[in-house]
Amino acid sequence: MFGTESSLSMFLNTLTPKFYVALTGTSSLISGLILIFEWWYFRKYGTSFIEQVSVSHLRPLLGGVDNASPSSSSTSNGDTDSSRQSVSECKVWRNPLNLFRGAEYNRYTWVTGREPLTYYDMNLSAQDHQTFFTCESDQLRPADAIMQKAWRERNPQARVSAAHEALELEDCATAYILLAEEEATTIIEAEKLFKQALKAGEGCYRRSQQLQHHSTQYEAQHRRDTNVLVYIKRRLAMCSRKLGRTREAVKMMRDLMKEFPLLSMFNIHENLLESLLELQAYADVQAVLAKYDDISLPKSATICYTAALLKARGVSDKFSPEAASRRGLSMAEMNAVEAIHRAVEFNPHVPKYLLEMKSLILPPEHILKRGDSEAIAYAFFHLQHWKRVEGALNLLHCTWEGTFRMIPYPLEKGHLFYPYPICTETADRELLPTVFHEVSVYPKKELPFFILFTAGLCSFTAMLALLTHQFPELMGVFAKAFLSTLFAPLNFIMEKVESILPSSLWHQLTRI
Repeated sequence: MFGTESSLSMFLNTLTPKFYVALTGTSSLISGLILIFEWWYFRKYGTSFIEQVSVSHLRPLLGGVDNASPSSSSTSNGDTDSSRQSVSECKVWRNPLNLFRGAEYNRYTWVTGREPLTYYDMNLSAQDHQTFFTCESDQLRPADAIMQKAWRERNPQARVSAAHEALELEDCATAYILLAEEEATTIIEAEKLFKQALKAGEGCYRRSQQLQHHSTQYEAQHRRDTNVLVYIKRRLAMCSRKLGRTREAVKMMRDLMKEFPLLSMFNIHENLLESLLELQAYADVQAVLAKYDDISLPKSATICYTAALLKARGVSDKFSPEAASRRGLSMAEMNAVEAIHRAVEFNPHVPKYLLEMKSLILPPEHILKRGDSEAIAYAFFHLQHWKRVEGALNLLHCTWEGTFRMIPYPLEKGHLFYPYPICTETADRELLPTVFHEVSVYPKKELPFFILFTAGLCSFTAMLALLTHQFPELMGVFAKAFLSTLFAPLNFIMEKVESILPSSLWHQLTRI
């Protein structure tokens, strides 16, 4: 034992300052390379490489169990693997409750000087207008030919001028639509223009309906006229809703859904849900949800959070977190909490807006489902409905964060829905004005422990290398003192063991 100590002390005394410089420099270089690789891997895949290896490979060897088996979670909501792959890609949808550019978006710009719509969002709207409001036969009619060019114009004034030019030739429904959307400065003016568009649109629809089976050209024209008519009636219903004639708006929406049941791309049922909530017709809201909150139909924040609101409405007025912790949750309260967890998992950005933890902005014309843009669009119109139900926001505040403890690790794996898309942040930054709005990110990519540890280790060794290079003699003394202190407990234990064991036994053990 004493021979080992003497050889160790002799080895430490023979080390030169250059050895300590080389040692600390090499360790600093290695830790720096590890830090660079870890940071690159984290930026690309959103997780630490060391952490992923430990969870994926070392944990099963040590007897850990992966609690995120996809078989049970996928079947619980009826989603198949093929549907997961198809819906995991970020698809931008038209906002069913989008505002009017002239009467609402432009008014906001006049007051604040800010542009509420991004170029990407307006470009998507231009593509929608060309898809729904134009067809190949437009060249045969001068007014429609002008409007076909107008929908491609990027300059708003040029579009408005083209619409007026088309109206000088004939009553053109799409020209009235453009003027109602972009030139009208009030909802009342927009409604008048949409009523004029309705007269012109109904005439075109009846004529093309009689000729639709004559050729593919007439069939395309009839499809375009149908889209125009549905769009006009939907916007007229929204005008009635904004002007306070909510019952009239509900009737118009119901009639439109009965007349054109196959045109689900406009998502008129979401407009209907919002109007029924304004009337506090909760039984009718439940009837609409029973039809559209189906496994085979795509979900939305409006559907999930409205279902949660209805469940919360029955228990929120008497809900108390202290009482619930003492006696436990009742069946009705459990159903409400589960509905909130389901809604939060579908779109985790909504609660911060409903609880006014984050400021609202005007919703964009297009939204990304499960993204920040959809959360803004939902909360902008539905916050008042949550406030109207006593205790609903309190129940949401007490329970929404518990959702994240239920979702398997990592959060992208999902629980009740398909995995949360990783591209939402990129798409939301294109849809939302990031100049005055901070885009919500989920799951928030916080720096893993291993990256922080590697960064600290790299900085510490780099500092040691610098100090050793500048003060080699002094750092050598410190190194020897540190090693002596480090081995002091071991030496103490060895002395105690040597004093207890017989000298002959200890001699035999050292020889072994």
